[in-house]
Amino acid sequence: MVQLLDVLPQNDHLIFCGDVINRGPQIEACMTLAWDLMRRGHATWLRGNHEQSLIEALAMGGHAGELARQDQDTVQQIGNQQCRPWQVRLNQLPLVYRAEGWSATHAGFNADGQPDLSIRESFWESYDGRFGRVVIGHTPRFRVERHQHIVLIDTGAVYGGKLSAYCPETDQVIQVEGLQDPEQPATNAPEAAHLQGDQVPC
Repeated sequence: MVQLLDVLPQNDHLIFCGDVINRGPQIEACMTLAWDLMRRGHATWLRGNHEQSLIEALAMGGHAGELARQDQDTVQQIGNQQCRPWQVRLNQLPLVYRAEGWSATHAGFNADGQPDLSIRESFWESYDGRFGRVVIGHTPRFRVERHQHIVLIDTGAVYGGKLSAYCPETDQVIQVEGLQDPEQPATNAPEAAHLQGDQVPC
């Protein structure tokens, strides 16, 4: 993320399309960077299904809550107590960002036009453009994909793909290399539709 921010126009407002957490070796640093940019008015961090999952795990009590938190990469990496301050912050994250002629959300909109953090094919196949061009992440692809009214920008950075920024006004894509892990070759990473990655449209 730091490498990508270094090559993006300094005055652009960044929209993080969710799933900033729960993957990769430096989750807390990534969260802190995104939060600080948002606090300073330079970015909007949208909630993804991974943020939602952590919110729910932190809110659960008893043994069920313990098990849910153990299943969270973020908790495993930084600890339960370190995650607690993030519960309030993550609850503040919006679900959608709207601009002139386009919008951004984590995964798409349901049939009622509400943001849905886990939707895939049903949105891709039925979206009619009512919210303009929609920029989404959620499902890693080998490259940024432009469809009629939808742009998918998750290119599987945490699985060896690239971290991608997309500018809706200019249709420009800027990318940097993602996590290079010999056990997770880039050619295999985005094939599984359930994998999550990091996204930063500009």
